[in-house]
Amino acid sequence: MALVPEELAQFRKQLARLKAELEKRVDRIHDHARNPLNADSAEQAAELGNVAVVSALESEAFQEIEEIKSALQRIDSGDFGICVSCGELINRKRLEARPESAECLDCAELGSAADPARPN
Repeated sequence: MALVPEELAQFRKQLARLKAELEKRVDRIHDHARNPLNADSAEQAAELGNVAVVSALESEAFQEIEEIKSALQRIDSGDFGICVSCGELINRKRLEARPESAECLDCAELGSAADPARPN
């Protein structure tokens, strides 16, 4: 069953909120990155290790933001809730759990099996 306008508005609101939270996270990461390294070499080593973790978190946030932007575009185009791979409706529970989902669970699992680095 297709989504009604009220449901689409709710998903748009949820996606906008998620996007804002991720953008705040990226801003905090950038603020943290501006801090100079500690003068102590042992502390620097630990801080450099943290940089790798923070960098991975930043990349993940950017990817999620792009997925959210794409979901918002699908709402605008009338394609939200339709799997981009097979054209079937995406299960409502999947959309409620992960509204940025572009694929139904079956297609997402097939894609993940073919490419383990690919997110669902």
